[in-house]
Amino acid sequence: MNESFKTSVAAFLILASLMLADRAVAGPPVAFEWKEVNAGVGVIWEPRAGLQALNHKGRFYVFGGRTPKMMPLAFGDSVFYNDVWESANSGKDWSRISGGHGAPWPARAYFQAVSKGPYMYVIGGQDSAAFPNPDPTCGGFLPPGVPCPEWILGSTFFNDVWRSRDGTNWQKMTSDAAWTARAGLSAVTHRGWIYVMGGSVNDDSAIIGPGGPPRIYYNDVYRSRDGRHWQKMTEAAPWAPRAGAVVVSRGAYMYVLGGEDGFICNPTTPRCPPYFNDVWKSKDGRHWQRVTADAGWSPRPGHQCEVLFGRFYCFGGFGISEEPSMPFKPANPVDIWASYDGAQWTQLSGSAAPPWNAAGPEDIKYDFAAFPVYWVNGGFRPSIFTFGGDRETFDPTDFLGFQKVDNDVWQFRIKWRQRRR
Repeated sequence: MNESFKTSVAAFLILASLMLADRAVAGPPVAFEWKEVNAGVGVIWEPRAGLQALNHKGRFYVFGGRTPKMMPLAFGDSVFYNDVWESANSGKDWSRISGGHGAPWPARAYFQAVSKGPYMYVIGGQDSAAFPNPDPTCGGFLPPGVPCPEWILGSTFFNDVWRSRDGTNWQKMTSDAAWTARAGLSAVTHRGWIYVMGGSVNDDSAIIGPGGPPRIYYNDVYRSRDGRHWQKMTEAAPWAPRAGAVVVSRGAYMYVLGGEDGFICNPTTPRCPPYFNDVWKSKDGRHWQRVTADAGWSPRPGHQCEVLFGRFYCFGGFGISEEPSMPFKPANPVDIWASYDGAQWTQLSGSAAPPWNAAGPEDIKYDFAAFPVYWVNGGFRPSIFTFGGDRETFDPTDFLGFQKVDNDVWQFRIKWRQRRR
């Protein structure tokens, strides 16, 4: 009996029991626990955000991402990675398999990685570097007396696609996919296709200051069988253009959840914060149906939503302080939400919340990586694993802000079914 068949049988039996439990008791039918698998010690990848992680052929892989520089020349200046790390024991121990110079694909963050058949794919993203500011007046946008920064950040955006069977040997499928270069895009493997949608290009004014090219957000959808040949499904889906959205495959449908069309509130922002908490679904990427305009959880980017036994679990993400006198006060959402249909959501409590056993919003991560897995170290232990992530507040008075990026591994595990009382 192979592993995929065992997983299917066990999943069916447990899903049936969970559905029966939902009819017997109110609220979530299972108990959970958050367990730190690796605190970021030993031989492990550097702390980073905007990374990707995959469960491929029973092994865990971590790719790319960025780490803020200790002595940045410009706000947001970072080290970007093109390394690949592998774990054979569910995230406890790691080995670098990409060689001394990294993988052949350029270093990047805020990209996507998906597993399809025998291959892992790396898709899109961005890197950035500091360079001397060519406009010492900053275009006259800054208030009198505020000096223009000597250095500013500029990013390179990618629309290349690479694939590998083992994380060590990589093949470039295309250096110029049919969709425009972008970061913060969403991607998923669904019914034999790789789908790419949304994302953005150009740096936000909150990072580089005013006067640069405007940030452009997308709501187009493309798909491919092999990462080389792409088919446009729609130029403009009915959901608003966005980056940082989550897309997952469940059954016959793909679901898009949340995201952003801006970093912070400003006079040109129609909403404050400029984030989303709507949910949309589609079978083919061309025809979309809105599941809900307001999922109940606060609008957010940088979060993750994963599916276990047909149920969505959403957590993490970035939040903006609602106190005008304390604009940099940590406000990341300290909650986790579950849903069977994407329309009706329940906030979990007890051992399920807060994520990562957080003491407060300052401990909540965003731009982390996550995936669900049913078999852990040879046993049937349905879980969601998370990897690294960001906790920066962007407070200019926080001189240790660059340290608030993680390289830990956590397991969010289903423990048992609640009994009817």
